Amino acid sequence: MTAFEKLRIQNLSGKYIAIGLDTDINKIPQHLKSLTNPVLEFNKLIIEATKDLAAAYKINFAFYEVESKTGIENIEKTLSFIPSNVLTIADGKRGDIGNTSEMYAKAIFDRLQFDSATLNPYMGEDSLKPFLHYKDKLNFILALTSNPGSNDFQKTELKKGGFLYQSVIQKVISWNTFKNCGIVFGATNPDELKNNIESFGDLPVLIPGIGAQGGDLEKITGILGRFKNINFLVNVSRGILYKNHTPEFASAAVEEIVRLNNLIKSHL
Repeated sequence: MTAFEKLRIQNLSGKYIAIGLDTDINKIPQHLKSLTNPVLEFNKLIIEATKDLAAAYKINFAFYEVESKTGIENIEKTLSFIPSNVLTIADGKRGDIGNTSEMYAKAIFDRLQFDSATLNPYMGEDSLKPFLHYKDKLNFILALTSNPGSNDFQKTELKKGGFLYQSVIQKVISWNTFKNCGIVFGATNPDELKNNIESFGDLPVLIPGIGAQGGDLEKITGILGRFKNINFLVNVSRGILYKNHTPEFASAAVEEIVRLNNLIKSHL
C-alpha cells in the first residue's frame, strides 16, 4: 500500500487529524518528568490513547534533534508505537541539492521508514527529486504556510501574473507523476484556500496553523466541504498534546481529537 492510499483510507473512514508530536519536555505533565525518558513515555501514552482516532502522526524533527543521539532514538522508538495503517510524517522541511538531498531522503524513508515528509521547494525540482523517486511515499511540499513571514516570499506577485505560492502549486502538480506529492497550505489563509482550492486537483493537503497560530478550523473545513475536498489532514499539536497537564492528559487528548473529527465531519 502506498502512503497516498493509506491516507485515502483514513480520510474515507472519517479521520482527518494529524497529531503533531512536537513533544516539549517543558510542557509535558510534571508527574512524567521523574522518569528516565519522559518524552518517550509521553509519546507512547498519547499514541496508545489516540491510535484508533488519528489519521496521521507528524514528528517535528526539531524537538528531537535538539537532544542529539537520545532524540534520534526517541524518533525511532516513537515510530514503533504507531500502527502500520496510520500515516507517519517526518516534519523536517528538507530541501537541498545533489547528494545532500539524497542522504536526507535515505535517512527519512530508508533508515527511519517514514511514510511521508515535508519538503521546502525553494531550491527547485532537483532539490526534491531524490524524495520524488520514492514512488510509494508521500511528499508534502510547502506552498503557503501558516506563519506571518509567509508574506515575505510566498505571496510575492510574479511578473507573469499570480503569486509565488500559486506557481509552487502548479509545479507540484507537474511533479506528481507517481501520485506521491501533496502540499502544505496554512489554516491562517482561508481566503487564499477558497480562491485556490480548485487548482489543487487530487493533491493531498496538509493544513497546519489551527489553534495557537490563529487558524479557524470551522472556517477552513467549511471551505473544504463546500468544494467537496476530503483529501486532507489538519495538523494539531499543542491543542491535543497539552489539553490537560494532569495524569489524565491522554484521556483529554482523546476527547479533543474526537471533538475535532466530529467538527470536521459536520462540515463535509
